[in-house]
Amino acid sequence: MIVRCLTVCALGLAMRAGCLAQEPSTPPAQPFGQGQAGGQGEAARQGGRRGDGTLGGLNAQGRGVMGIVTEVASDHFLIKNGADEIYTIHYSANTHIMKQPPPPPGAAVGQDDRRMGGGTPPQAIKASEIKVGDAIAAGGETNEAAKSVGAVFVLLLDPARAHAMAEMRANFGKTWLMGKVTGISETRVTVHSAVDNADHAFVADENTTFRKRRDPITLGDMQLGDNIRVEGAVKDGQFVAAAVNVMMPPANGGPVKRPGTEAPQ
Repeated sequence: MIVRCLTVCALGLAMRAGCLAQEPSTPPAQPFGQGQAGGQGEAARQGGRRGDGTLGGLNAQGRGVMGIVTEVASDHFLIKNGADEIYTIHYSANTHIMKQPPPPPGAAVGQDDRRMGGGTPPQAIKASEIKVGDAIAAGGETNEAAKSVGAVFVLLLDPARAHAMAEMRANFGKTWLMGKVTGISETRVTVHSAVDNADHAFVADENTTFRKRRDPITLGDMQLGDNIRVEGAVKDGQFVAAAVNVMMPPANGGPVKRPGTEAPQ
C-alpha cells in the first residue's frame, strides 16, 4: 500500500515547494527558455508550504507530469512518461528546481512520504545536476497537444523512490487500479484512470471488501463519479478485486444516482 501511494506523494512533495511560485515575494515569471535554472532562493531551500496534488494532475499553475529524462538542454528537459509519451519540460530562472531527499536511515521507502506536510523538505539544486536517466516530476502550464510543460517547479526524484514507482506503474492493471467510477453493472465496475488516461474494468466477488475511507461499505453504496483504489489480481482474463477503497466523493460534490435507481415520481 505504501509503494502504491508513491506517485501521489512525490507529486505532493513537489507541490509543497511548487507553491512557492505563488508567494508575493516571488518575482514575475520570465518567458520560458530565457535565463538559467533558478530555485536557489531562501524559500526554495526551506521547502515551501504544503500543496495539494492528485495522480492525474497538479492543481497549481496547471497540470504535472512525471518521467525519465531522455535529453538535457540549457532551457528544457525531454522526458518519457509511463505511457511512453515524450514531454518537453521548459524551465527558466524562476523555475524552482529541487531534489527529493532519500528516506531516513532504516525507514522503508515511502514511509516518510505519507506525511505530505512533514518529513524532510526538498533541497534546491541546479538544473545541471539533473542527468539523462534521472526520474523527475514537473508541474506548471501544460500543453497536452504539444506535450510540453512550462515548469513552475521540477523535482528530481530519489532513485529508490523512482525505482519503486516504476515497479508500481508496471503493476498497474495487474495488481491494482485507480480511477473514477464510470459504470456499474451488477458486479462489474468500470473506471477511467488518469494513470494511463484509459478505461479499465474489474469484477467483485464474495471475497471482495469495500471501504469508504475507514468505514466498511458494500458494492451497492458505490456511486458513479467515486474515486477509488482497487487491489486485486487478474484471473481468467479479468481483474478480480480483493479490496476496493472509495477515496473521494463524486466530483460534483454530491451523490450521483445509478440509472434505474431513481425514486418514482
